[in-house]
Amino acid sequence: MLDLLKKIQSPSDIKNLNAEELEQLAKETRSFLVQSLSKTGGHLASNLGVVELTLALHYVFDSPCDKMVWDVGHQAYVHKLLTGRRKDFKTLRQMGGMSGFPKRRESEHDVFETGHSSTSISAALGMAKARDLAGEDYAVIAVIGDGALTGGMAFEALNNAGRGGSNLIVILNDNEMSISKNVGGLGKYLNHLRSSQDYLRVKADVEDVLHKVPVVGNHMVKTIKRTKESVKSFVIQNTLFEQLGFTYFGPIDGHNLEELIHLFENVKSMSGPILIHLKTKKGKGYRIAEEKPSSFHGVSPFCIETGESLKKVGSQTFSGAFGQVMCELVVENPKVVGITAAMPEGTGLLEFAKRYPRHFFDVGIAEQHAVTFAAGMASNGYKPFVAVYSTFLQRAYDQISHDVCLQKLPVVLGVDRAGIVGEDGSTHQGIYDIAFLKNMPYMTILSPKLPEEMGAAMRYALSLEGPVAIRYPRGGNNIDRDYINLDEWKCLKTLKQGNNIAILSSGRSMVTALEVSKLLEEEEIHAAVIEAACLFPLDEKGLNQIASDYNYLFTLEDGILEGGFGESVFAYFVTHNKIIKGKAFGYETGMISHGEVSEVLKREGLDAVSLKTKILKHIEESE
Repeated sequence: MLDLLKKIQSPSDIKNLNAEELEQLAKETRSFLVQSLSKTGGHLASNLGVVELTLALHYVFDSPCDKMVWDVGHQAYVHKLLTGRRKDFKTLRQMGGMSGFPKRRESEHDVFETGHSSTSISAALGMAKARDLAGEDYAVIAVIGDGALTGGMAFEALNNAGRGGSNLIVILNDNEMSISKNVGGLGKYLNHLRSSQDYLRVKADVEDVLHKVPVVGNHMVKTIKRTKESVKSFVIQNTLFEQLGFTYFGPIDGHNLEELIHLFENVKSMSGPILIHLKTKKGKGYRIAEEKPSSFHGVSPFCIETGESLKKVGSQTFSGAFGQVMCELVVENPKVVGITAAMPEGTGLLEFAKRYPRHFFDVGIAEQHAVTFAAGMASNGYKPFVAVYSTFLQRAYDQISHDVCLQKLPVVLGVDRAGIVGEDGSTHQGIYDIAFLKNMPYMTILSPKLPEEMGAAMRYALSLEGPVAIRYPRGGNNIDRDYINLDEWKCLKTLKQGNNIAILSSGRSMVTALEVSKLLEEEEIHAAVIEAACLFPLDEKGLNQIASDYNYLFTLEDGILEGGFGESVFAYFVTHNKIIKGKAFGYETGMISHGEVSEVLKREGLDAVSLKTKILKHIEESE
């Protein structure tokens, strides 16, 4: 039964609920999330962990007048429920449906769009400064997880906010997790705060001290510090956050709704930057998610009773192959090391980490550091592989260029989730890596089309003297294994013979290229299919041969069109006076919203049927 939740159409609807009703609403919210996400998939564990936090925020503050910024954003489902979007959950992350992240166009309560970590404090501070300049009066709250706090940008923002004096509330949602278990010095520091004997003092002992303060002691106990955690925070000083200029409260039970409300009501009227440290449990309320929070960070449809995915497991994945090959390479070459930014499971490195812990480095959510850290290792003779999602690699642009490429260091970037990723939408589509990597000095970009090719690609990368990026999509790929490439990486390779027309592609797009060729045969057009397993540097000899053998060339890539592979190919023909007709196909805009990959390709006009039509039209108009 969801009697209370069904009545919530806006945050104002919860403000008159009593304590018992709020607790019931929390239970209904968790039940709804488990039931709904078991059908659609989505980010489950993180949202189960912030139910009380979100209820307390909307109970005390007034959205959208008061601004709430959710770091990363995958924990904003409860926020969406309380702001009138319950009925939209059946469309979550589906084509044309509700986004899994905050979207300004979706609701006035989504005041800032997030998808990458460590951004909320910077954005919230910007809002606070804009408020101050305009002479306005409202609260600004940034909710950030302890995993996101490992990102350097979060500390840049804390440093700036602490010395600025603006009213700002930062809520540290500490569940000891990012996607995987948190690592590093910050995690140890937060653990120290959680377990410190000072913070575990009995409330009565602290109150006794305050009661002895002449005149104001009793008043301090009753009104300044309403919860036991707040009292402890008042006495215990010199946390890192206080030294940065924040008034610090915590650690506080993030699942005690009554105490959260009391605390938020108190700090709402306080001045200056405030940091509230909450201790929460990822997956709270759903036992299976509590026991396996990493597995239930992002889920496909699942069986509630067992937690098992209802989605059929396909063939080997690129990420899985990457991790498997890493286990082989470190035996072949002890100088091989694996580096990831808080994603050992997502990037396939978990088994490598278990078997070869001295060769594995998880640096936390810190992609910039990961790349320069790898550069340092490479400068001392090691062979680092940095596994990172394409969309997150964008954050390390300068480090790749300045610290790796300019020094021609042999760092291998495993660019996971390259191309369209589907349901996570515009903030996660990996469509820019070709465009921003291709012009960097000494950079080689490889694009295997099958997981079975990963070993050959990674060994080829090790044989080169400079930086290499190996881009590969999420999951696997459905291509005839007869086309497996085990040795031809530098040169273009013809997979299917044809005449007059050639289709040049790579990676996951090879599936579509072969399908288009088959469809064209129905029109008695025999198009050759050519693979560019190495996207850059361009195989100039191979391109010259294409210009000699074919009248038409169509390139297809799983990336942004402007600045991409196809544009470079046709630019080469122009600058070298090679005459060939044709067209480059790729994503024409970076605003590619969520939906299944096949649906996205169809919407973008990059499915086989749409491409066949476009090619035929181009040929007709060119003759």
